[in-house]
Amino acid sequence: MLRQDPFAFAAVVVLVLFALLAVLGPTLLGDIATSMNLRARNAPPFELERGFWYLLGADALGRPILARVILATRTTLLIAGAAVLLSMVVGSVLGLIAGYRGGFLGDAILRLTDIVMSFPSLLLALVVLYVFDPAITNVIIVLAITRVPIYLRTVRAEVMEIRSRMFVTSARVTGAGPVRLIGKHILPMVFPTIVTIMTLDFAFVMLAEASLSFLGLGVQAPNVTWGVMVAEGRNYLSSAWWLSFWPGLAIALVTMSLNLVSNWVRMVIDPVQRWRLEGKGEK
Repeated sequence: MLRQDPFAFAAVVVLVLFALLAVLGPTLLGDIATSMNLRARNAPPFELERGFWYLLGADALGRPILARVILATRTTLLIAGAAVLLSMVVGSVLGLIAGYRGGFLGDAILRLTDIVMSFPSLLLALVVLYVFDPAITNVIIVLAITRVPIYLRTVRAEVMEIRSRMFVTSARVTGAGPVRLIGKHILPMVFPTIVTIMTLDFAFVMLAEASLSFLGLGVQAPNVTWGVMVAEGRNYLSSAWWLSFWPGLAIALVTMSLNLVSNWVRMVIDPVQRWRLEGKGEK
């Protein structure tokens, strides 16, 4: 079915390529991305006299942008992936508890999410990272906290609807306990929705990390992310646009690909829409 949707297939190819760069890139690069060459300061792109790595130009310290973009891929995807995974686990667990148990415990959990959601997520992240050290771990935790309510509220709403269905009632009558009911009967029904949210949330977290880095409260040197590269090039936009353009293009490609894959996943898991892809395959 993936081959029947050319846009989704191309998006998956892009995501796989960036994943390979994140895994293999820093190992293969060595010190190419960190070696300074002041003679190549702000060298323009597409001039190969200095070598292949200067294909996309050089930054203000003469470091090749192509190598820097590859090096930043691992840190950027690591931060986004860890934040999404952490927020998914915490939010889903709390959502399952709040939706299945209800009552005082469910209301208490919901009120905590209301407190978190009462602050704009980016503003909350800025305040916390301003008070604490903006290390990679702190950035991951802060971004995860701001995304927990999304999973919690969505999972809670679906669990409250699923728990009253006949197959759950039948399992409860036959003696299944809460853990078995949630793990074997309710969670598999909610999991496709969680996967769709994770795909979209990955793109949002990437943009949030880039925004924090652009404002100077994200990842700090010597670590590098695409957001850090965009921030480093903002003072040279009129004279060396390529410093911010290429990492910005990488962010745009990954976020756009994630959105296309999310739309495809939602179509695949929805029986009402899935026949469109299956019908294309039969033709």
